[in-house]
Amino acid sequence: MNPKHFVLLYVAQPEASARFYTRLLGREPVENSPTFALFALTDQLMLGLWKRDGVQPAATSEPGASELCIALPSDQEVDAFHARWRELGVPVAQAPTRMDFGYTCVALDPDGHRLRAFTPAG
Repeated sequence: MNPKHFVLLYVAQPEASARFYTRLLGREPVENSPTFALFALTDQLMLGLWKRDGVQPAATSEPGASELCIALPSDQEVDAFHARWRELGVPVAQAPTRMDFGYTCVALDPDGHRLRAFTPAG
């Protein structure tokens, strides 16, 4: 058995979020409707964007209360992610900086979800 895994973000406007992630990921969603969009990140990992108003049972967290993390092999790749985000006009919440867990930077999607690129320390 080779199961797929899903990360779901609750978003205000799935179509707008799908456009954002299409630009950010450089790929089209594999599923797209007015209430849901789905991206294949790898063969086994999917990113779903679900219209917050339609989530059942209703979501109780504040919008933007999630974080997607991308572990990278080098500080230079973190810098490249940061440069690409700036090139695309993505809001940057944290410029590249060294923290206790590693070298990191953070951008925000249209709903305020954090996108963290980092190189683990040690």
